[in-house]
Amino acid sequence: MRAKFIRLNSQLVIRILSFVESSERVILSASQKALRINLNPEIYGTFAEIGAGQEVVRHFFRAGGASGTIAKAMSAYDKDFSDAIYGKEEKARYVCKPRLDKMLNHEYGLIRERINRKDHPTKTFFAFADTITTINYQKTVQGHGWMGLKFQTASDKEPNVVVLHVRMHEMDILAQQATIGLLGVNLLYGCYFFFSNPKELLVSLYDNLTRDQIEIDTVEMTGPDFEKVDNRLLSLHLVKNGMTDAVIFSPDGKNLQASDVLYKKNILALRGSFRPVTKVNIDMIMKGIKLFEKEYRVDVDNIQVLFEITLNNLRAEGDIDEQDFLDRADILCSLGQTVLVSNYSKYYKLVDFFGKHTAKRMGIIMGTNMLMELFNEKYYRDLNGGILEAFGVLFSRDLKVYVYPFKDLKTGKLLTLENCPIHPRLKPLFEYLVYNKRLIDITDYNADVLDIYSKDVLDMIQHGCAGWEEMIPTYVDTIIKDNRLFGYDPETPVNPDFIPPSRLNKVNPN
Repeated sequence: MRAKFIRLNSQLVIRILSFVESSERVILSASQKALRINLNPEIYGTFAEIGAGQEVVRHFFRAGGASGTIAKAMSAYDKDFSDAIYGKEEKARYVCKPRLDKMLNHEYGLIRERINRKDHPTKTFFAFADTITTINYQKTVQGHGWMGLKFQTASDKEPNVVVLHVRMHEMDILAQQATIGLLGVNLLYGCYFFFSNPKELLVSLYDNLTRDQIEIDTVEMTGPDFEKVDNRLLSLHLVKNGMTDAVIFSPDGKNLQASDVLYKKNILALRGSFRPVTKVNIDMIMKGIKLFEKEYRVDVDNIQVLFEITLNNLRAEGDIDEQDFLDRADILCSLGQTVLVSNYSKYYKLVDFFGKHTAKRMGIIMGTNMLMELFNEKYYRDLNGGILEAFGVLFSRDLKVYVYPFKDLKTGKLLTLENCPIHPRLKPLFEYLVYNKRLIDITDYNADVLDIYSKDVLDMIQHGCAGWEEMIPTYVDTIIKDNRLFGYDPETPVNPDFIPPSRLNKVNPN
């Protein structure tokens, strides 16, 4: 009789909590989330945590009813024990994604092997794992780590996997441990109750947490319930929602962890709209690489090239258009490029981000028009030290800026370092950087492409104007046409009379 009452009471609690989270989602506490999971008789799995204590599983033990949810909880702190269970890692790194993957696969395999499916035909299994290092005693190295969940949403389905990389910002080890506990509960809860809405799942990870406590800089969702999820969009939402300031994905569209890509690398970056990528962009990067490789402190085999798109650029015409973002990303990925999406509208913040991952020589490629903006004091009024503070961050690193000539279509004038109009008040600073070869002209540019502008190409594509194909790299026109990117419509009649607005007053018309 008592057991029946407990079951009925548990079902009532589940209904109440479900009602509380209707329409406008009310954020539950960690204990409420843990209790709702514990009271669900179909959720069953294991916890394996390395580092930061048993911070996640303790929430489920404290909530009550954990025996119906937790098959096993363990922590393999000793490296020899950990290696005996999960195998050794290259370079003896234990806080890395390969270690997390091994933990998830091993623990999920054990629960599938040891729990008789005939006795539990409706249970959905899960394996939670994390490998975390907290702030060191000297407080010189901040904590970070990997966290993931391998889980079923139905007993007859293959499992999904959600993986996160986090950086902790609190300066106290106990505070970091508590934060990891909250994040782990949010991840487990979100995967089971928001899996049908990946964006909501992503947002829910910050329930009862703030960016000041923890930063999620990498996320990946795979499995049958996430077949339609584009992980590049998840990366974009991390930046858009303020969960991190920069994300990177590879040419094959996979999300990458910044330290894995940039650690001790010679970084060369090109910022642009890439809407679409043009022959000018390709000439800039090729000529920039050529100069960068000649630098005596650059290892040719250790260069990481990045095409960077800023959030401001994506918002140039209002709210972010996700399809437009994917169009740009598809083009760059098809050219074999690694893409960085950042919230660093100012270059000194971008270089500061790079400096957290490498002390080696770095390079930035920009047009002369952007260099003029770099020397505009109005962008640094929020800094106590103004432009000098920003430039202190920029050039205290081992940074070279490669300047590509800009052609003014209205005057026909070609701007380089020699004739770049810099305010007289800043001219001495400019000349100092030029003299010390921190600003370097790209002189072997292709003069035939200087008239090409991405905005013009985009206008021509969308208005059915012929000739845009010659302004972009080989095969990119085919990609645009085959996938109907950037508003291309084969049914749009060719408009031979259309002239992009920027070319109406051009001195040297085509």
